[in-house]
Amino acid sequence: MVIQKNSSTVHSDASVVVMLVGNKCDLDNIREVTKEEATAFAQKENLSFIETSAMNATNVVDAFQTVVKEIYRLVSKKTLTSSVSMKSNTVLGSSQRLSGLDVAQPRKASCCSTA
Repeated sequence: MVIQKNSSTVHSDASVVVMLVGNKCDLDNIREVTKEEATAFAQKENLSFIETSAMNATNVVDAFQTVVKEIYRLVSKKTLTSSVSMKSNTVLGSSQRLSGLDVAQPRKASCCSTA
């Protein structure tokens, strides 16, 4: 079997999207890895798997769209998680102030001010 795991995936962040792409699926007569072997490897490594052919445009767009959708899902999930964790449990009334914040009050201009 010719499937190899890239060392960059071993040391990468869990949010990195990796997809196993079997190319040249139109050349079935010279196949080195069966679809079943590739599918099993992808499942074992928790990867998406798709076979493509640039020659007849089989699944090329689908491969890119799958990766982009997964990136979007992960980024949206991170954004949602960060915005939830940044919210405070403290509710301030209109007359309360947070300590340590120096909020400058806007100056009222007089009618003849040159400022």
